[in-house]
Amino acid sequence: MKDSKHLDAILKDLNNVMIRKHEDYGPYNIAHAPGGAMNGLLVRMHDKMERLQHLYYNRKGDTPNYESVEDTLMDLANYAIIGLMVQRGQWEGTDGAVVSK
Repeated sequence: MKDSKHLDAILKDLNNVMIRKHEDYGPYNIAHAPGGAMNGLLVRMHDKMERLQHLYYNRKGDTPNYESVEDTLMDLANYAIIGLMVQRGQWEGTDGAVVSK
């Protein structure tokens, strides 16, 4: 890390994206996912990783049609944060401790 201000800026961006998307989706797209919240997160994260790999290995230099690589990375980071909140029982509609630590 060159400067902690860069980290602060990224965390602020992650927070803004999380809040905006949460307002659009609500909590139950995660909490009521088929197979449970963590399964839903795993599926979403897997899809994002496949997309990222495809863009990185097959479309280097191309502009994606929809989400940028940065958007994909932001979504992955926020899914990880949601996973922590689910684990801790801090995500509405979940009671936490779904995977042993």
